[in-house]
Amino acid sequence: FKVFDENQLEYILLARGSNEDVYMVGKMVVFQIQNLLVAYKERFDKDNFIKNLLLDNLLLVDIYNRAKKLHIETNVKRVVYVIETAHEKDGSALETVRSLFAAKTKDFVTAVDEKNIILVKEVKPGETYEDLEKTANMVLDMLNTEAMSKVHVAFGTVVSEIKEVSRSYKEAKMALDVGKIFYSGKNVVAFSKLGIGRLIYQLPLPLCRMFIKETFDGKSPDEFDEETLTTINKFFENSLNVSETSRQLYIHRNTLVYRLDKLQKSTGLDLRVFEDAITFKIALMVVKYMKYMENMDY
Repeated sequence: FKVFDENQLEYILLARGSNEDVYMVGKMVVFQIQNLLVAYKERFDKDNFIKNLLLDNLLLVDIYNRAKKLHIETNVKRVVYVIETAHEKDGSALETVRSLFAAKTKDFVTAVDEKNIILVKEVKPGETYEDLEKTANMVLDMLNTEAMSKVHVAFGTVVSEIKEVSRSYKEAKMALDVGKIFYSGKNVVAFSKLGIGRLIYQLPLPLCRMFIKETFDGKSPDEFDEETLTTINKFFENSLNVSETSRQLYIHRNTLVYRLDKLQKSTGLDLRVFEDAITFKIALMVVKYMKYMENMDY
């Protein structure tokens, strides 16, 4: 029996038996093989299409033409998740994510580099960003337990058309980076909740250095001793409340006031004044960003 793939002879099937049904069985097997070839190629083509879509490798007209050929809806709301694994080429993590979303034919799981798994997920009517965050946490928990892999998950904003999927992907990638710099305690980060971290991340480094130099006269705000930094962070956590901060640090109120006065003398910034506190908080975040970017260069 001849097995054709797109009118080209690819395989020869041999069927042997004494029963007169052998011919019919052979024909059925050929039919099944050809169906499998079509299904496999379609999945492979879809995977290629999604990768090129994410990486902006397609012209606008090609996006819609190929989507139509592959039976992918173009006007469906979607969001992109980037799942970063601790190990490169983590096949078990990729298969775990695929198994989670395999039944959902409108969701796509792929990988465009060594460490990141990409999930392009359909957003159903009524789904909120809280629901999307729950999905991210579900993926996180599943990978931590089943694949035994330490992961970080970030996701972009919801887009309405297939041509905008790459934007959601870029947002998710940015959220992953910003999360590492400013929100290291979080394993799930949403682009829509990056706050001032997103703003600082887009600043050019020379501008950051100028800001630190002007604000602290060449010093760096992270050069303070551990005690001072702990005091500063706790003071910010408690919304500049002196009494609550001193209680949580188990120190006398006057001791905290002394530390804040000492800090004011060395920096010229009084953290009890809202404007100065904002300047100092931004400066700490800018220094974090600068250090991250400098480490990336090495």
